[in-house]
Amino acid sequence: MKTEQKNIGTEKALQKIRQFCGYQERTHQEVKDKLYGYGLYRKDVELLLTQMIEENYLNEERYAIAFAGGKFRIKKWGRVKITYELKQKRISEYCIREALSTIEEEDYRKTIRGLFHQKKQSLSREKNVFVKKQKIRSFLLQRGFEPSLITELMQQWPDSGT
Repeated sequence: MKTEQKNIGTEKALQKIRQFCGYQERTHQEVKDKLYGYGLYRKDVELLLTQMIEENYLNEERYAIAFAGGKFRIKKWGRVKITYELKQKRISEYCIREALSTIEEEDYRKTIRGLFHQKKQSLSREKNVFVKKQKIRSFLLQRGFEPSLITELMQQWPDSGT
């Protein structure tokens, strides 16, 4: 049961939203939702959102770059999954392209190779090479890596002695 929150006023909301955005990067949608949660009207929400952008508390491109970098470095996600998640957060195509361009190609390939070998190692007891390859392919696809890169890796894998 969700209760309607009483309007806390624009000054108090501005103070709270500055704290909210100062803690970590936020999307425009997250801030809008938070402001509406404070019981503010549309006009006030739009006004405060504009102010937050002008004061550089809110920057969608900066958010996308931080998100993509973090998910790639920490969770080892591929570009496909990062793109999908950013689209879910209503980030513009331009910001998504900018964010993905900050991921170094060499690091990206090193990461997919590392995950490939890690998964291959974990399947060392699997005798059927086709089953092993399918499990590795599924694992890398789930992580959000491009099918063409996965195929490239698979072609470099000798069928004998795996």
